[in-house]
Amino acid sequence: MTTDPHALPSEPEQPLESSGRSDPPPPPEDAVKFTRAAALWSSLITGFLILIVLLIFIAQNTDSGTFHFLGWNWTLPLGVALLLAAVCGGLLAVFVGAARIVQLRIAARKNLKAARRL
Repeated sequence: MTTDPHALPSEPEQPLESSGRSDPPPPPEDAVKFTRAAALWSSLITGFLILIVLLIFIAQNTDSGTFHFLGWNWTLPLGVALLLAAVCGGLLAVFVGAARIVQLRIAARKNLKAARRL
């Protein structure tokens, strides 16, 4: 013990167990794990934040613009036109990706059938 009245009392030393193992203790059983529901909530929150940003973008870009394409003419607010272009680009990427996935599945089925024949 020390004679300093402001010193914290020291903890008594614990005798070390010599069990021969130096492994860290396992995590507690009630540890929270990342679940599909948590992933769903995270993606919903992210989606709503993106939607809010898009709505602000459209609300701030309400000036109309005239668009010409292959003889067609139409007038749209600029924010809506840019959002429409982004959505069409995203859909095009989805269709190309889906076509590639179908192509890979067909090739995988052919390879599986060929492997079963051997």
